[in-house]
Amino acid sequence: MLTTKHFFAVAAAAAIAFASVRPVQGQTSDSESARLEKLERAVDQLQQRNSELEQEVKTLRKQVAAVPEHAPEKGTKTRVAAQSTSEAKETVQTDVAEEKPPIYVTPAGPEFRLTLGGYIQANFEDGDVSAFEGRFGLSALKDRFRLRRARITLTGDFLEQFDFKLEGDLEQSDSAITALKSVDVKTGKTTTVTNSTRTEFSATDVFVNWHAFPEANVRVGQWKAPFGLEQITPDTQLIFAERSLPTVALTPERQIGVEVWGKPLSTVLPDEKNLVTYYAGIFNGNGRNFNTNDNNNFMYVGRLELQPFATKLAGQPVSLRFGGDVLNSRDDAGTNIAPSGNLKVNSDGSLSSFTLPGADERTAWSIDGWFNWGPADIIAEYLSEDVNGRTVNGVAPGFNNFSPSGWYVQGSYFLVPRKLQAAVRWEELDPAQVANDGIHSLTAGLNYYVHGDAIKLMADYVHTWSDFRAANPKYGENQFDEVILRLQLMF
Repeated sequence: MLTTKHFFAVAAAAAIAFASVRPVQGQTSDSESARLEKLERAVDQLQQRNSELEQEVKTLRKQVAAVPEHAPEKGTKTRVAAQSTSEAKETVQTDVAEEKPPIYVTPAGPEFRLTLGGYIQANFEDGDVSAFEGRFGLSALKDRFRLRRARITLTGDFLEQFDFKLEGDLEQSDSAITALKSVDVKTGKTTTVTNSTRTEFSATDVFVNWHAFPEANVRVGQWKAPFGLEQITPDTQLIFAERSLPTVALTPERQIGVEVWGKPLSTVLPDEKNLVTYYAGIFNGNGRNFNTNDNNNFMYVGRLELQPFATKLAGQPVSLRFGGDVLNSRDDAGTNIAPSGNLKVNSDGSLSSFTLPGADERTAWSIDGWFNWGPADIIAEYLSEDVNGRTVNGVAPGFNNFSPSGWYVQGSYFLVPRKLQAAVRWEELDPAQVANDGIHSLTAGLNYYVHGDAIKLMADYVHTWSDFRAANPKYGENQFDEVILRLQLMF
């Protein structure tokens, strides 16, 4: 604001300048030249002083606009602004919503990286729902909207060469949790409890991994046992909405245990580090979220992956991978030996969860191959298992030995690079419990990647044949059709 003090200062400067240039009688032309120089200097000084005064006025205006004349009421802030350049003190008070401070989330521990994420998969299923999983007849499901998965994931890394993952699911699959409730010490008979309508929040992957040496990581906690290529492929990266029946019926899914895994050539041949990858784990063997083992025996699982070559051909990446798995487990009564799918053959040829009526010993193996050439992928896998009963404390197993097996082959191709993908899969499962109990399906799919796997739309049509129903027409239809639509969103 221009004050009286400033006004008199300007006036004095002007008077001095005026006096200095006033003509004096008798002076020569040389003196007139000197007076002109003095006048120019005086004008320069006046302009400099005027600039300083203008800057001071601007500073005063900012101070007035920043300080309210009175304290604002609770819940509001007072905004003060000058109405004009000449009257800086006249202000306008406006009540505005109080600005909230930003929210900060910091690690409680010494992590140098902490990531919160997750994903949602929502399905629409119409027709013979899940018939390709053996759910028809006695175990048939109805048309539905389905919240397939809704998971929240927290991962972190430590400078001390540890990382971890903590993941839980707000929605569960249709598979039931079967838990051992009690055992009669005299007869050895067991009592189990099953919850087939799970909706509670529960853990999926919960583990700590020590990665000091790429050749030998050590993982402790709960995750998918390393058995079956399609099973250990992340849910968000599947080419079809659902895994094949051989995979869900013959793989152990998530287990609690410890595992050593790594790439043994990482240091000696860093350019060929992906040539060999191995996994070797020991688990409780009775499924996820069971801290109590069913017996004093463990499940042993191993996997070996080979990648003979990864290069480029005709400007496209080309790679070939092979894998092989082995498994051995001694289970007691009450254990579900197909925790993520169905394996038991019902009287009408349909399948349901296989909970052991008595003890067993299982030995399983599988082989798989994956060929990729740019937009095209071909994947094949074969799985086999021997389930042999054991007599424990004089109690017979209560079932006959059987050796289920299955396989699938699938191909996919991007019709529009990285956007529109077409896929087809043929699969077969032989439960090997009664005559003609095989189930096989043909799936045709179309995937649209809105933003990679982060936002993906999937549409599958599945046609299924039941060999048992074909050989025994009295039980009804032997062919089934289903349409599955899915929206996937990762965050």
